[in-house]
Amino acid sequence: MLCAISGEAPQEPVASKKSGNVFERRLIETYISEHGTDPVNGEELSTDDLIDLKQARVVKPRPPTLTSIPALLSTFQNEWDALILETYQLKQQLAETRQELSTALYYNDSAQRVIARLQKERDEARDALSRVSVSGGANGVNGTNGDAMDVDGQPLSDDVVAKITETQERLSSTRRKRPVPEDWATADEIQTFDVKSSVDSQFTGAKTLAADQTGDFFLCGDSDGTIGIYDLQQGAFTTRSNLGAGAILGGTWCNDKQAVSTSTGVVAVAQEGAVQAKFQQHAGAATAVASHPSGEVLVSVGYDKSYVVYDLASSKVATQVFGDIELTTVAFHPDGHLFAIGGADGSVRLYDIRTSQLAHTFPAPAATTPIVALTFSENGTWLASANQGQNMLTVWDLRKLNALKTIDIGTSVSGISWDYTGQFLAACGPGAVVVNQYSKSSKSWSEPLRKALNAADVKWGAKGKALVALTGEGAVSVLSS
Repeated sequence: MLCAISGEAPQEPVASKKSGNVFERRLIETYISEHGTDPVNGEELSTDDLIDLKQARVVKPRPPTLTSIPALLSTFQNEWDALILETYQLKQQLAETRQELSTALYYNDSAQRVIARLQKERDEARDALSRVSVSGGANGVNGTNGDAMDVDGQPLSDDVVAKITETQERLSSTRRKRPVPEDWATADEIQTFDVKSSVDSQFTGAKTLAADQTGDFFLCGDSDGTIGIYDLQQGAFTTRSNLGAGAILGGTWCNDKQAVSTSTGVVAVAQEGAVQAKFQQHAGAATAVASHPSGEVLVSVGYDKSYVVYDLASSKVATQVFGDIELTTVAFHPDGHLFAIGGADGSVRLYDIRTSQLAHTFPAPAATTPIVALTFSENGTWLASANQGQNMLTVWDLRKLNALKTIDIGTSVSGISWDYTGQFLAACGPGAVVVNQYSKSSKSWSEPLRKALNAADVKWGAKGKALVALTGEGAVSVLSS
């Protein structure tokens, strides 16, 4: 019998129940204490699984080649020669490995230099492109001429333009005739709003909230790339899914789908938690995203000074357009032919989506901090904007192209939302959730609601019967009567 570990006859032989092999007891016990497995087949083994074997005590004779000093010296010489040869081979292999590593590091360094040079040339080209002013012949709002942004791609396809035009004609023809629904919330009801429920989203970095067209479902996203859908009727989150695209910076609904913009520049479209499409067009973070009223066209903006238009019907990028400032937020006009972009310089710019023509620029206020929120009134004539770290929000009149009203919220504004009727403008910040009302009959503004609540964003629920706020602690709080 020979030990399966040493290959020699064991002094105290034992057999393994797991593999049936014979081992020297001291060797196998040492192996078990270190690894806990059978060295032959890798199965779990303990000392209890060892069987003692009995054998006759015999004295092992010395090998006949080791019975004299000359034989021993010859054996030692052979072993020394083998050791020297093995050492030489190891040194040779080490030298070859070092040479291969040196070559690989050289190629890697060269590739890094080429990539850095190309990125620098790309950034310089984009910066130069953003400074070019291209004259346009199309008319903006009220016939004012505008300049087109610099287009880095193809014009919108005829199908996309036709879809935008059809949506505008259909919606604008009935807009001024729409009465306020009879069951819509009144100022008296809103005055009684209080926090009725609060659900922890389990999100630590959620900053944006998006309501679907019904006002029953609300989308929020986390800094780890997870989205959640809050069901107002059930008072709970019904869907959670990680899109694997980076921190969520902005979100919107495209009919029954959800679209988000991320810190990696990826714009992802999902449905029921499953990713339907991913786009990587922005060189840097995609700061915000907005859906066209048709639900089939999407626009995202980013720090690379560009906005991108997506055709969701074909899941393709329609065009990418570059400007001269970093873009922070975006919102569509209710008719869908115009959209507003907020810039890092504090200005708000209106563009015709079909031609990329600049319709008008609303200048930045005295404090030129980035625009953090934009919302159009449903009547299509007003636009509200808020600047980062500022207590004031501005209501712009799209007919006269000037500031209609400046409202002091009393806390730095982080989110704003107009209700469907255009009567109530909700705003929020670290200190409060506030609702301002415009009375068409008296042409005056009032404040029917102010609640102390640390909120990052706020949206209206169905029929204006509730306000849904995303708090700074990551909870979704519902204010209702």
